[in-house]
Amino acid sequence: MTEVCYKTFLATYEPAGGLIRVVIVREDNGAWRAYFCTDANATVAEILEAVADRAAIEQNFHDLKEVHGAGQQQLRNYWANIAAYHLTMWLHTLIELWAWNKPHAELVDRSASPWDDAARRPSHADRRNALRRSCLEQEFASEAATAGLSQKTRRLWNRLLTLAA
Repeated sequence: MTEVCYKTFLATYEPAGGLIRVVIVREDNGAWRAYFCTDANATVAEILEAVADRAAIEQNFHDLKEVHGAGQQQLRNYWANIAAYHLTMWLHTLIELWAWNKPHAELVDRSASPWDDAARRPSHADRRNALRRSCLEQEFASEAATAGLSQKTRRLWNRLLTLAA
């Protein structure tokens, strides 16, 4: 549970149907952020939980669009576009499930970007890249793929793996 500094009051706002509850929250940097709810009887905790839930949904839509390119499909058939969007959402879900219990160190490889905060939580793109790395490592590490290769060629494989994932 996080302690939050807030102010709340009732106000009238005609576009929202009249009486609303306003909650103003102080952020860590000292700035204030305002939220409102059309249910004047809602508690501050309920309003802030709804805001947090909405933020999580927005983050998922952002990941679907930015990481997987949802909505950019250019299929001729209407139903094929719907199917492609559904497949993209399933792909997103399956990646999140795969990464659910994985440790932070396995999901994040920021060696190529030393300016990035290594302690930052893994993004969906980090999870996707970790799954990609895992699949490629399994494929390249199999005896059939590396049988008879010299040490120099194996190092090249590992460098290619790093570039590909």
